[in-house]
Amino acid sequence: MRNTVRQELVARQLDEQIAARYPVGQRLRILDVGMGQGTQALRLARAGHAVTGIEADHEMLTAARESLAGEPAGIRERVRLIEGDGRDTGVHFLPGSFDVVLCHGVLMYVQEPDGLLAGLARMLAPGGLLSLLVRNADALAMRPGLAGDWQAALTAFDTDTYADRLGLPVRADRLEALTATLAGIAAPLHAWYGVRVFTDNVAHDSELPAGELERLLAAEDRAGRTEPYRGVATLLHLCGVRG
Repeated sequence: MRNTVRQELVARQLDEQIAARYPVGQRLRILDVGMGQGTQALRLARAGHAVTGIEADHEMLTAARESLAGEPAGIRERVRLIEGDGRDTGVHFLPGSFDVVLCHGVLMYVQEPDGLLAGLARMLAPGGLLSLLVRNADALAMRPGLAGDWQAALTAFDTDTYADRLGLPVRADRLEALTATLAGIAAPLHAWYGVRVFTDNVAHDSELPAGELERLLAAEDRAGRTEPYRGVATLLHLCGVRG
């Protein structure tokens, strides 16, 4: 359920930003950096866009290719998959090659993200949209605190690193710092949302009673757009626009 909430909310927010910037029906050139299993990439290809996905993890890329293989030919021909590092976009593409660039769930694994972000901004055509999904460093105490792990909650107030659910050490980002970074790479922040305000501590295999999912998504969607709730969301979805 946690992943369902994440993917659905990000999809709604991304579609909202795309609709605000581009005419209905326009076929966009989209780059998905760190595409994982391709959930958003395939969804956007089904909507008629030309999507290029880059993924460094071979197993993830294999899963994306398997999912793509099950799609109709018209969708398959709109998708290009590349095994590679998101920091090497300049090797594969010319500046200004894309209308939308996604980088979701990647920055937490990059120790020095400014270079990556600058490279992604260069991939955007003027007026293009940069979509980032990051772990919220200002809310790191929420997960352990709500789970009753008081020592971990106290520690989290004074750090921007944490262990993910696999036990890997990763980092989080602060809205204020990323806002400054986006301004510095000529893709200033245009809009931002919170993702997973209420459901971060729900077990991965949890299921909802019939009819409850839409109400849950409605509540999460509202919280992700409303102060003060969005500020304590586990994830932040930031949308910058290339000048």
